Amino acid sequence: MTAPEAASPTSAAPAPTWREAWAVYLQPRVLIVLMLGFSSGLPLALSGSTLLVWMRESGVDLGTIGLFALVGTPYTLKFIWAPLVDALHVPVFTRAFGRRRGWLVFSQLLLIGAILLLALTDPARSPLFVALGALLVATMSSTQDIVVDAFRVESLPESEQAAGMASYVAAYRIGMLVSTAGVLFIVTAFESTGIGRSSAWMWGYVVMAALVLIGALTALAATEPGQSVRAEEATRDETALTRVMHAATGAFSEFLSRKHAWVALAFVVLFKLTDAFSGTMTAPFVIDLGFTRNDYAAIVKGVGLAATLIGGFAGGYVARRYSLVASLWIGGVLQAISNLVFAWLAFVGTNQWALAAAISAENFTGAIGTVIFVAYLSALCQNPLHTATQYALLTALAAVGRTYLSSGAGFVAETTGWPLFFVISVVVAVPSLILLAWLQRRGHFEAVGPVKV
Repeated sequence: MTAPEAASPTSAAPAPTWREAWAVYLQPRVLIVLMLGFSSGLPLALSGSTLLVWMRESGVDLGTIGLFALVGTPYTLKFIWAPLVDALHVPVFTRAFGRRRGWLVFSQLLLIGAILLLALTDPARSPLFVALGALLVATMSSTQDIVVDAFRVESLPESEQAAGMASYVAAYRIGMLVSTAGVLFIVTAFESTGIGRSSAWMWGYVVMAALVLIGALTALAATEPGQSVRAEEATRDETALTRVMHAATGAFSEFLSRKHAWVALAFVVLFKLTDAFSGTMTAPFVIDLGFTRNDYAAIVKGVGLAATLIGGFAGGYVARRYSLVASLWIGGVLQAISNLVFAWLAFVGTNQWALAAAISAENFTGAIGTVIFVAYLSALCQNPLHTATQYALLTALAAVGRTYLSSGAGFVAETTGWPLFFVISVVVAVPSLILLAWLQRRGHFEAVGPVKV
């Protein structure tokens, strides 16, 4: 195994034209990742918000419904079993389809079974069985995410990573839309034919299970990543336990052996904090200004989704057009200063056009930052022996800023008022930009590159 190779300035390829930058989205590998993104986004709401609507319509009390937030635990703890995905072979599937594709098909078939099992439960009679079914769906869904992330990182060359992530994010959001608003429309359609509400919900979930086949068929049509094939050959003579131990410990030791590893980890924690800090308070802010729930649904979720999709592809273009460090500067600065549009909105007040403009600007720039950031995370995970484990660990670390460091945002807003709060949310980005400058000056980004087995 060799160390990462530093890029040579003299051998740098010329910046692609805008046609080349957009044409990358039509590459077969990128299209495969796009379809897998839809499959990853589809099940999230089926054990979350959509399930809660079904439960409330079935008469389940709010206290019980609130506890169902715990069903999402597998998404935050998936790094614990990621080494198993990296190291273990799935009988029959691995031999037939390969190391990554075998796990893809296997996890998707289990996910289909879990959704069908959840469809057969009755929230009114057995909330406990609903909880178990939802927990199974969340576990299978997060396992699929582990494999898809590893497959994306290993199958796409560096020049296509950002485009692949932009396509993945767009398709993921569409999958979520299908499993939220789409399910509600489907259930209503079944009810209009005379089917009872309970049966209509069951068939709505059956349709969602069938849509997971899109991801399974995509996995069958794809080819096994070359990096995964080489990793499989390198570990062929090792026992299953040895492979698991190497995946678990290697993910840590290989990363921490790099120069400036701890600073890079701090940067991973802080880069999206400015987004999370302001985003946590977007809904209360909009309601406090006097907008209705319908305004929030139509503008924040509708217009905001469109801006996020466009911003995702714009982020892919930026990362394709410029160097990784330049792209991180563009994404980091844009996602920070975009928070000022909410400070402006606080003075404008209840104006739907102003809200649409503010939400569009924030979601557009936030998506650019997200795609570029995930391209950076992908660049850090180039050892195919433990791609899944390392990527799961990095995303869990990135969630620290989003989940814990931003948890005090409400107290800050209450103390300062809305205009000053959003100014402060811009200042929150400064530590990550300082770390970015520090890493750039010490050649960190030139040293990031593929690790060969």
